[in-house]
Amino acid sequence: MRLDLTMELFNLSVFEMAAVNIDILPRSLYYIFIKTYYIIFYTIYCNLRLILKFLKYYSKFGFKMFIDLIAVDLPAEFKRFKLIYNLLNLYNNLRCFVIIFVKELFKVPTIMDIFYGADWSEREVWDLFGIPFYSNFNLKRILTDYGFKGFPLRKDFPLSGYYEIFYNFYLGLIKFFRIELTQELRFFNFSSE
Repeated sequence: MRLDLTMELFNLSVFEMAAVNIDILPRSLYYIFIKTYYIIFYTIYCNLRLILKFLKYYSKFGFKMFIDLIAVDLPAEFKRFKLIYNLLNLYNNLRCFVIIFVKELFKVPTIMDIFYGADWSEREVWDLFGIPFYSNFNLKRILTDYGFKGFPLRKDFPLSGYYEIFYNFYLGLIKFFRIELTQELRFFNFSSE
């Protein structure tokens, strides 16, 4: 793997240590970007757990707090989804972002045993993007209904959805209806002939 190191304006001892002792970093990284108050690691999905364990347990880094898991849908790319793991070092108030790219319908290894707070974030990403996590047995819908079809934050999800939901006050029931678009499809000719 190729390891490029780009450094700008870093004056913190932790990042200086990381830059000087680059041999201590795992070889599974293929790009590192260091800025003043954060560092970005690019890696592949199969080495994600190794990198996160290293960043948490190696004493010079100490990114012990998992903040967030961010997913980005890139439908034009071969690896459609970009996952960004946001970590925090409380002692030095430094941020770390670990970025991986994954294909659609590919299982990402879970990090629940490394960071216990990752359970909710992984469930949210699965619920809204449809990215499954390997060995996470608690993947349930948390922000959408249990009967919901599809994943609403994907770029190919229709803006109007598939169903309309109505509550009938007289019967006390929730009813689902298929979306009916009242306007017919029209073709416009914008040429000025």
